[in-house]
Amino acid sequence: MRIRSSGTALAAVAALAALAWIPAAPATAADGGDSAHPGDIVSSAPSAFHPLPGQPTGTRAWKVHYRSTTADGAPNVVSGTVIVPQDGRTGPRPLITYAVGTVGMGDSCAPSNNLPNGTAMEANLIQQYTLRGWAVVVTDYEGLGTPGVHTYTVGPSAGHAVLDAARAAIRLPEAGLGADTPVGIIGYSQGGQASGWAAELQGSYAPELKVKGTATGGVPADLMKVAAFNDGSYGSGLIFMAAAGQDAAFPELRLDSYLNPAGRALVAGMKENCVAVDAIAGSFERISDLTTRDPLAQPDWRARLDQSRLGRTAPAAPVYQYHALGDELIPYAVGRQLRSEWCARGADVQWDTVWVGEHVSGVITHSPQVGNWMADRFAGRATHPDC
Repeated sequence: MRIRSSGTALAAVAALAALAWIPAAPATAADGGDSAHPGDIVSSAPSAFHPLPGQPTGTRAWKVHYRSTTADGAPNVVSGTVIVPQDGRTGPRPLITYAVGTVGMGDSCAPSNNLPNGTAMEANLIQQYTLRGWAVVVTDYEGLGTPGVHTYTVGPSAGHAVLDAARAAIRLPEAGLGADTPVGIIGYSQGGQASGWAAELQGSYAPELKVKGTATGGVPADLMKVAAFNDGSYGSGLIFMAAAGQDAAFPELRLDSYLNPAGRALVAGMKENCVAVDAIAGSFERISDLTTRDPLAQPDWRARLDQSRLGRTAPAAPVYQYHALGDELIPYAVGRQLRSEWCARGADVQWDTVWVGEHVSGVITHSPQVGNWMADRFAGRATHPDC
């Protein structure tokens, strides 16, 4: 089935756009003892999926906590939401592991807290996949909706969370999925980084997943270049959110030691709020205005940010990558560079320039193309790489 864009759905998404780590239960014989693995479910409970408040979707949903892995390879637990259409289908169905864009750093911003209430910003996009009969799992990422600070923009952590969410959905008995479930990876913006990392890691970290393709857009593939682009601009708040996220993953970076009082107050507030507040609070601030010295000039900070740079490994499955020419937050050149690096490593990449629009509108206007490209992957049709 191919789907055209719906004016009502896109308007709803646009309106909304404008607008875990919980301690893992001790391993016991009952849960596998020391044989517990990433993707294993720690807990699950019925939830709900509503794109808008009270809007019916003909789905069942569950909130899950599942085992995953930090950027440095330590075990952790992340939360997420599994959504399955109730369409009478009894055979196998595809699964999308969906990585949301920036929602903020406060626990209240987690997708699992907003999908049941119809207040999640990308819920209308997710519904486009459930309407196709596909199951969807949406990770909350490390530290978002669970104790600890969200590791915002830490690529390896996000990639692990996305892949382990798919494993968890497949292992959730009520979802009716199985080991042979075809999997698609989708994400944009922060979700573009997370989906890109999932694509790069899948071959080594989760080779058993039957990943058919990754659709990724607006990808902040090189955080140093993204930071330089946004310093003192409309998107400068994202720099400080990213710094807080990196510091959460790597406490030895000691972010507080670089911040002046105004910087400490801004970052502390960001950790408690969602993106609408965080972006406005941090807009047009310069790194030099909120620090006593620039952490991004330090070797340890540069090394950690470099760990999140994409493009060093060719994704094992095909990729559809898209980027808005007029993107005001993630430079178009950063997306093009990632495409070039993946192509140079032999990846199967189809590139698409969004000629009209900017960062947020890119994910909305191109969602039908993403869905149709993924449908072709699930159907086993030939890809059309254009490296």
